[in-house]
Amino acid sequence: MDFDLPADLVAYLAELDAFIEAEIKPLEEADDNIRFFDHRREWARTDFENGGLPRKEWEALLTEAKRRADRAGHYRFAMPKEYGGRDGSNLWMAVIREHLAAKGLGLHNDLQNEHSIVGNNPFVLMFRDFGTPEQQAEFIEGMLNGERRITFGLTEPNHGSDATHMETRAVPERRNGVAGFRIDGEKMWTTGMHVATHCALFARTSGQDGDASGITCFLVPADAPGVRIEEYLWTFNMPTDHPRVSFTNVWVPESAIFGPLGGGLALAQHFVHENRIRQAASSLGAATYCIEEAVKYARARKPFGRALAENQAIQFPLVELATQCEMLRLLIRKTAWEMDRMSKPEVEKTLSDKVSMCNYWANRLVCEAADRAMQVHGGIGYSRHKPFEHIYRHHRRYRITEGSEEIQMRKVAAWLFGYLGPKREQFRAELRQAAE
Repeated sequence: MDFDLPADLVAYLAELDAFIEAEIKPLEEADDNIRFFDHRREWARTDFENGGLPRKEWEALLTEAKRRADRAGHYRFAMPKEYGGRDGSNLWMAVIREHLAAKGLGLHNDLQNEHSIVGNNPFVLMFRDFGTPEQQAEFIEGMLNGERRITFGLTEPNHGSDATHMETRAVPERRNGVAGFRIDGEKMWTTGMHVATHCALFARTSGQDGDASGITCFLVPADAPGVRIEEYLWTFNMPTDHPRVSFTNVWVPESAIFGPLGGGLALAQHFVHENRIRQAASSLGAATYCIEEAVKYARARKPFGRALAENQAIQFPLVELATQCEMLRLLIRKTAWEMDRMSKPEVEKTLSDKVSMCNYWANRLVCEAADRAMQVHGGIGYSRHKPFEHIYRHHRRYRITEGSEEIQMRKVAAWLFGYLGPKREQFRAELRQAAE
């Protein structure tokens, strides 16, 4: 058993660091772009007079950073080689995401916008695995070069985690002699709709409320008649690009069906484990940053002539957080390594509980670490002159959005008590033996 990181992975982290210093840091510091990361960040990023949307200058800066990363061969790292990537594994991506987040706020990795110089692009793989040849030709390279932007229309005003009860309906209807579907409904948190060209919209096409089957995904043009952005939902962490969108008498041809008819939830679940392990690694990295910054401050700050670090009231809470980081890091890397050794269906059957453990605990941990860093720093920690409030506001959402922690704990419990997962047959066999 060897816990050392592969030498080529360590070398790649150094390569990323060098790229950040040579290309990204100078861009971050040019033309007062630092305003997007210092105490002015929320105002600089948010167009408060335009629905709270991200300012165009902020989004343009992110686009330029991604362009430079793509030119240097980093942005598509996790993608298959056929799309210009390096077939980055789950283990490598987990280590990279932790490494980048542990650097703190910066243009290299700002997850408020899911931005990173090493991109996470689940839609590309969804099109590879579920798209028709025509859809692949249009959307894969289109997404990579910025000509196509897709948002995700799954959650509804009355239905979040209970997606199988969605009220959006799609019924067959011919228009101008062309077979298609009429769609009516409403979606929430359709992130990025203000710049999207299409919405991957989920609607029930058959079956009853609560059925996992009978839900279909459609590629709906964002400017299709009947598509309307009703409001942008202001959030704890601004700016916002999360609108409520209505779909009224929206018609699309049958060619807009994305994936199998009635099997749309398979798309929604297709990349969930990869997303969750990578996001857990990012939260771990941010938690580590908060802890280390608190330690530095506690050693330097000397109220009453003695370093804060000498006080056990300062030491012990940080000791507990550091201990949790160490244990979580091992679980994340072990789980990512195991994911790389099996297929997606096998991950779902045997590792889903471990991925959920990593994700919900990392998201809770980073919030606790940011809160503790504020406390150690005192008044300046509470201010926007330190990044802890931003880290807290951003990562707090992941306890809800990447599968709420209650949903993920429920998954772990199902595996633990044998309602799902590998123990299911074992528990059933024990019950049969007891009955005999």
